[in-house]
Amino acid sequence: MTNTFSRQVLPTPEALRPWVTGIGSVSVGAGSAEPYVQLPDTATTVVFRVGENGRRSTLVVGPRTRASYHHGKRFASCLEMRLAPGTTRPLLGVPAVDLVGRMVPLDELAAAPRRLARELRDLEPEEVVPHLARSFPDLSGAADRSRTALVTAGADALSMRTGRVPGPVRDVARELAVSERQLRNLFAEGVGLSPKHYARINRVRAVLAQADDVPWAQLAATTGYYDQSHMTTDFRTLMGVPPRSFFTGRLPAARPCQASIAGR
Repeated sequence: MTNTFSRQVLPTPEALRPWVTGIGSVSVGAGSAEPYVQLPDTATTVVFRVGENGRRSTLVVGPRTRASYHHGKRFASCLEMRLAPGTTRPLLGVPAVDLVGRMVPLDELAAAPRRLARELRDLEPEEVVPHLARSFPDLSGAADRSRTALVTAGADALSMRTGRVPGPVRDVARELAVSERQLRNLFAEGVGLSPKHYARINRVRAVLAQADDVPWAQLAATTGYYDQSHMTTDFRTLMGVPPRSFFTGRLPAARPCQASIAGR
């Protein structure tokens, strides 16, 4: 089962790599009969959107704790820029936890993001990334580099990697020489989620990425679940349906399309 939108991965300029983990161009076809899926996502994303009427807007989309399903009734194209862990407050002036489950116009945030939103309003899509490459370093002047580095290291330690399953949160905290409470506080501000929920989303997304090639029981083992039942329960909690239903297209009822982005 695949989302009903097209995506292109774009190169990330060197100047943006401390702040951005990925850039993508997304478009959704009008009148699609199939729903598209907004997956659970740990990232805060800056979205430059061009509507069907040519109107431009810049939005900030916070982390999503669960999947949602939508009808693709309206055409939208947008540029998505995923912020690195720990960079939301220095760039946007708010902690990531304040954005969880929300979609906020950039011009409703702090003074510097509001100014950036005005600058982006008249740009063509191909001009946005170069402009942000010039703007983000200026926005991030108040960043606490050591704090951001801790969040980045924690997020990396709790993420799935080929041949490696993340350890328990307590072990990650010990590796970083912080308490579990400190790690939770760092994640609340820098990611918006608890370390445990961050790891759960990351693991379910690993299941989504590998499910076409690996038997269920083997997939559960390679992604760090106790067994297939544990994987199924976690998947259902975050995706709304068990894995077999999701991959055969038996999805929850879709909601009307938001006038924002296609999803990811």
